[in-house]
Amino acid sequence: MRVATYNVNSVRARVGRVVDWLVREDIDVAGLQEIKCKPEQFPFDAFREAGYEVELHGLSQWNGVAFVSRLPMEDVEITFPSQPGFAKGHDGPDQPKEARAIGVTVEGVRLWSLYVPNGRELDDPHYAYKLDWLAKLAAETEGWLAERPDQPLALMGDWNVAPLDTDVWDLSVFEGHTHVSAPERAAFTRFEEIGLTDVVRPRLPEGYTYWDYKQLRFPKNEGMRIDFILGSAAFADLVTAAAIHRDERKGDAPSDHVPVVVDLDLETELDDDRPMIF
Repeated sequence: MRVATYNVNSVRARVGRVVDWLVREDIDVAGLQEIKCKPEQFPFDAFREAGYEVELHGLSQWNGVAFVSRLPMEDVEITFPSQPGFAKGHDGPDQPKEARAIGVTVEGVRLWSLYVPNGRELDDPHYAYKLDWLAKLAAETEGWLAERPDQPLALMGDWNVAPLDTDVWDLSVFEGHTHVSAPERAAFTRFEEIGLTDVVRPRLPEGYTYWDYKQLRFPKNEGMRIDFILGSAAFADLVTAAAIHRDERKGDAPSDHVPVVVDLDLETELDDDRPMIF
């Protein structure tokens, strides 16, 4: 089974590219982030014509997450139970929850598509929200692992954290800013402490997943590695290959992120004559 995560930066603006990539790369299940649309605005027909069903969580022209799959999706869950909310200038426990998390189960594998808050600046309320969001997700994950230790589980998406110095092109550029701060990195490491691992890095120790549109960042390869697939031990044991599809940052109107893909040693009815990942 081939599983991917892809921040598409507006599914309506890039529907042709995304569907073409899904078919060309023989993707079974993809978690999408930043779909930037409400359910009634999602281009369902293009995906269904290519053989993919859709589950999504979108509330406005911002954020938004989804799954597209050629295999049945079960146990669909919108947001995780303790997910905090956020609204500028709004305090208290009743802050609205943003469209940043959706979970599905495919062939017994539990998957979450996540769009972690950006954080904006270190002194911005959004930064405190980001840290709280990650802490709440880690606590939920710890419970999921304890409840179903044998079920393969993966949290994947745009984490908006560069956990290693080598995950940015020039660390000095980021000093005093988000994505590389010690609290953010500690929040990311917390998922490893409770039993998840980055299932891509052992196979691909180098490589960025995001390049800003500004200042010719992509031609200069001034990128960041902020898109990850973190898997439980049961999930990691299934992974046979991984890829970062850097070329999807090229061409007309690309997303500023590229897909991250893993192959799982999990047979489905779609596996006949499947090409290798590389």
